Formats: sequence, C-alpha cells, structure tokens
Amino acid sequence: MPLLAALLSENEADRADFVVTGDHRVGRHELLGWAAALANELAGRRIVAVHAVPALPTVVAVTAALLAGVPVVPIPPDAGELERAHILRDSGAELILSDDPGAGGACAVPTQSVSASRGTAGSVPPEPDPGLPGLVLYTSGTTGAPKGVVLSRAALAADLDALAGAWQWTPDDTLVHGLPLYHVHGLVLGVLGPLRIGSPLRHTTRPTPAAYAGNPGSMYFGVPTVWSRIAAAPAQARELRAARLLVSGSAPLPVPVFDAVRELTGQAPVERYGMTETLITVSARAGGERRAGHVGLPLENIRTRLVDEVGNPLPGDGVTIGNLQVCGPTLLDGYLRDGGVRPAELIDGWYPTGDVATIGPDGWHRIVGRASTDLIKSGGYRIGAGEVEDALLLHPAVHEAAVIGTPHLDLGEQVTAFVVADPVAPEELIGFVAERLAAHKRPRVVHLVPSLPRNALGKIQKKQLKAD
Repeated sequence: MPLLAALLSENEADRADFVVTGDHRVGRHELLGWAAALANELAGRRIVAVHAVPALPTVVAVTAALLAGVPVVPIPPDAGELERAHILRDSGAELILSDDPGAGGACAVPTQSVSASRGTAGSVPPEPDPGLPGLVLYTSGTTGAPKGVVLSRAALAADLDALAGAWQWTPDDTLVHGLPLYHVHGLVLGVLGPLRIGSPLRHTTRPTPAAYAGNPGSMYFGVPTVWSRIAAAPAQARELRAARLLVSGSAPLPVPVFDAVRELTGQAPVERYGMTETLITVSARAGGERRAGHVGLPLENIRTRLVDEVGNPLPGDGVTIGNLQVCGPTLLDGYLRDGGVRPAELIDGWYPTGDVATIGPDGWHRIVGRASTDLIKSGGYRIGAGEVEDALLLHPAVHEAAVIGTPHLDLGEQVTAFVVADPVAPEELIGFVAERLAAHKRPRVVHLVPSLPRNALGKIQKKQLKAD
C-alpha cells in the first residue's frame, strides 16, 4: 500500500476542505495535483529541505517530496542561523522548498517556490520502494549538534497503521491540531496520518485554546503545555466535549492536568510514548482504559523491555525502574553521517531509548524520564523525578515543577526541585512531598523560579537548570 494511501486512492471521495491551515484550504484532488506537479520538478534530487512554517505550502512540499521518492528534511522556521546552516550542511539538501526566498538565510542552498506549482498539471510518479528513506528529522541537539534521524517510508507506514488500530482512526474522523510541522507529533502523525488514513486535517497554525475550541473535530492532538492551557480555559475546554479522542504526547502529562481535562471535556486524554528514532511505540487505546501518569501498552508489532545498567533484564512488576528498550518495524535506519547513513547502534535488535520506565504486570508503561536527568540515585535509592514532580503539582500553590539530581557529598545525588508557584515557603513544599512519598524521595532543596526552560514542543530542558 502506498505511504500516502488515502491521498492516492481513486475510491476516496474528494473533499473541498481536505486540508485546512489557518484561512487556507485545499481539496484532496487539488492537493494531489499540486503536489504531483511539484514532485515532477523534484525528480532526481537526492534530498530536499522544507521550510516548515505552519501553513499549507509545508504540507504540499512534504507531500510532493514523498511522492517523488525524495527524502525530506524539515527545517524549523524559528531555527537560528547556526542551526539552519548545520541542518542544511549536514543533510546535504540540494534545495529548500519554501515560498519565502530568504528561507535559507545566509546559506547558499537555492530556494524553490511551492505555490508556483499550484494549478499546474502533473502526473503522479510511481510509488517509491518502501525501504527508501522518507524523512530525515533532526534531534533537538541536547547532547551535542542536532543529528539527522533517517526514517524509512516503511517505518512511517507501519507506525501510522499501528496508531490507526490503537486509536480506531478512520476517514470519518477530523483531526485538529496546531503543532509544529517538523517533529514526529505534528508532521508524521498530524499530516502524514490524515494523508494515509483519509481523515480531514484542520491545522490551527497555533495550538491555542481558542483555536481548538473554534475548530470542531473528532480528534485533537496536543502536547502537555497545550492541554494545560486548555484546562485553564474551562469554557473553551468544554467545546471539546464532542470530540472522540484527545491525544497528549511529546512530554509527560502532569496528573493534575490529566484530571482537569477529564473533568472539563468528559473524557480522559489518551497518552502515548515515542521518540524521533523509534516513532510512537506505546499508547493507551481509544476503546480502553486511560491511566494518569501512564502511557499505555506497546503498539502492534512493537516489543519493549527493561534492563539494568549492564543489560540484565528487569522485572515488569510496576515498581522496578529500568532502562527502556524497544524493538519493531518503526525504528530508524540510522543517522546521517558523511553523506551516508550510519546504522543505529542496536543491542541484538533492541533500541536503547535512553529513557527509564516501569512496566506493570499488565503491560502498562510509566515513563520516569530520561536516564541522564530523571533517574536520581540518592543514598542507594533509585528515585524517579516524575513521581516527585507529580507530588509537588498536587500543592495548590504550585503551577510547574521540575526535579533533578544534584551532587551531594553524602548521598551521591540529592533531590532538587525547581518550582513555579504562588508565594509559598520551600520548607512547606518539602514537607508536603514528605507526607505523600517515602522520606528519601522528598526534595532536599527547592528553588522558586519565575519560569522553566522549554523547547518548542513544551518539553522542559532540564540540562539548563542550574542549582545554586
């Protein structure tokens, strides 16, 4: 089956508003013709970049490159000059697809207009080999320069099909979201999903509560920051009560936000887990249970396991924290390196995610966080930062919380919290947590801060937190 199966299907009825982005809309037939015309112009290119603004030309450009069998490198529209230059140079992109002639900045990569192909007739190229690269998504670069993750067309298709099954996603759905179009959540799930499954897409340009409330749909995608803001706007949250599915991902959803969304909309959010290198691998089900603080069960054809620091298997007892590894058809091909693809370093076919988690006897997963920042080893105990953060967020004065381990001469690491809150004494917060969790899990230090550093998807950047 073609990667963009619904877009290419002759059995699919045309819809005049198949894709809507802001004030712009396009029907299925027009989108296919426009993208096919641009695809013919891209034939023979080795790799192209797309200036991924939240607008219709981005959807068309990505679609065209995939139709042509040319790997796509999305570039964040707010990328700084150094980041943009690194992505273009590292990927070897031959062309930037954008209606903005200055999209390349100071880089000497030519820019080609997307809208110039609108209205031009073009035949659809033959479907490329599913094993070929489809997307090259660059990581956030938290451990060095951003790396180009190569994802095959087959991996993209496998993931979308698994999600369609888990979420009962069909052409009868209408998807609404306003997420960035250069990450897995907004681009793979939020654009390629509708083009494969056939559900109309309403991209709101920005993921505001008013925009979501003003666009009726059956499915809504958001990151925790989005759902937090929706929960803080009760009237707009209640406008989503007619939706079938509210999906949260890209970062842990705080339990208080989960509870507030459930109360206001009449349904609990569906949480899921994944990363650029693996796509989405674990999720709650549309027709099943949804547990606060948990991300669900492995998707179809995905296997997971927990291991310790030396690779020994750990029990799935719901308590033991271990390093999460995944295996399945959605894994990356590798990373771009020196004009080629360096295979991923798998362990007997398993990808080490770098995340720590627990797995219950019933298979339900709880993501503790990154092994490098969210697993705190203090006085011989292994403490998950997320559990402490959830406890802090139960305090009525606390709005946001981030917990890390900081050096301690006696304990090795101590639990240190950074909290955005109404006026409250740090000692009160320490005692509040100690009343709810084991004594060794309480923060030893609480820093009251005006804000927490976040990236474009709302993930807290813990490596930027500095203890006094």
